[in-house]
Amino acid sequence: MITGMSDAAEQVDETSAEERLRERRKSAVRAARRVLWRGGLSLTIRERLASLAEAAPEVHDLEEQPDIYGNGVVAAVEERVASLLGKEAAAFFPTGTMAQQVALRCWAARTGNATVALHPLAHPEVHERHAFTQVSGLRPVRLTSEPRLPTAEEVRDFDEPFGALMLELPLRDAGFVLPTWEELTEVVEAARERDAVVHFDGARLWETTVHFGRPLDEIAGLADSVYVSFYKSLEGLAGAALAGPKTLVDEAKTWRHRYGGTLFQQFPTALSALVGLERELPRLPDYVRHARVVAAALREGFAEAGVPWARVHPEEPHTHQFQVWLPYDPEVLVEAAVRQAEETGTYLFTGYWERGGPGLALAEVTVGAAGLEWTADDVKAAVADFVARLP
Repeated sequence: MITGMSDAAEQVDETSAEERLRERRKSAVRAARRVLWRGGLSLTIRERLASLAEAAPEVHDLEEQPDIYGNGVVAAVEERVASLLGKEAAAFFPTGTMAQQVALRCWAARTGNATVALHPLAHPEVHERHAFTQVSGLRPVRLTSEPRLPTAEEVRDFDEPFGALMLELPLRDAGFVLPTWEELTEVVEAARERDAVVHFDGARLWETTVHFGRPLDEIAGLADSVYVSFYKSLEGLAGAALAGPKTLVDEAKTWRHRYGGTLFQQFPTALSALVGLERELPRLPDYVRHARVVAAALREGFAEAGVPWARVHPEEPHTHQFQVWLPYDPEVLVEAAVRQAEETGTYLFTGYWERGGPGLALAEVTVGAAGLEWTADDVKAAVADFVARLP
């Protein structure tokens, strides 16, 4: 009995410690004078509403009646996305998880094959609790276990038929990595040779133009259908869109209703999407270019600080997001990062540190508007101060 009470007390203590750290992190982000990316999560509800109210008149007529089941401002978002991506039509969805399931089940019905070829690190495989199989009757197959997008050869030589090839651009869990333009076009051609349709998981497609050296519509034009997110890069409240042929989009809207995704009103989310497309989308190339400056400075800073093993991956980021790997336990790095923010006002690593192996951790780094103010010397100075707080 005493042992049981002791175990319960330890569990409560651990939970309390986690909650205290979570609150410290939130407070540190809000109070920090210098961060590489702030994002909407650091704002209060009042601040987010005020920001939306200030920006919304720039992107839509607020004297218009609110949307009802997808008309009005929601339809305006759909038209804007279809135009940006060079597609016939687009459908607004509350989540990307729903959008992609609907797209791929529609393609499965058309191709007569419910098998979807993808990467094992793709979002549906890692972050959606097997929704493809449990909800939509789709069958995922994995093309490669390498931490990169599949090659044309892997697509062409895969040993069973598939109806759709799904490519996550960039592949977030591998380090926000992208293929070259030539590699991507070859992969798409290989899928076509197998009579498979191509679907882009483009949650972060918006920031791929610098790496590919192509406009959005040309990139999206390689795929039969494309999903994009409004909150991951554009800082919207939520929401996603599926773009493709009008016949597919019309069918997708029917399935959206069946999945419970045709909401009565979505004007705050839709307005925030339009604001993101107007304000953030044009700035993403600047973020990507500056992320390369930050990544190089981080790499040099850790080397100068004498950290025995540190990695920035990719060495030259493909987007405005990348990974940093350090030879410490996550708990040590989180504590050092929060303490640096509390004591200096500089919060270098605002993201979570995840365990990458024994004594090894990784964090995702995002460079946004706030990060444009950092010079390479600023980054290296912050790294030196951060390393000084490590054991």
